[in-house]
Amino acid sequence: MSRSSIGLFVGLVLGIVVVFGGFLELLAVIVFGAVGLVVGRFLDGKLDVQELLGNRSNRR
Repeated sequence: MSRSSIGLFVGLVLGIVVVFGGFLELLAVIVFGAVGLVVGRFLDGKLDVQELLGNRSNRR
């Protein structure tokens, strides 16, 4: 199991634990899952934060 999968699983479980029930809570669980996935992908080295943020010196 990759760190991305673990991060997604942990984010979803924490989201379910923190907020349980209703539509807005469902959206919060999706956000927690997405955050967990992003952290897991970063730890796996499959997500380049510099590429996402962009290099300000190249924007001239």
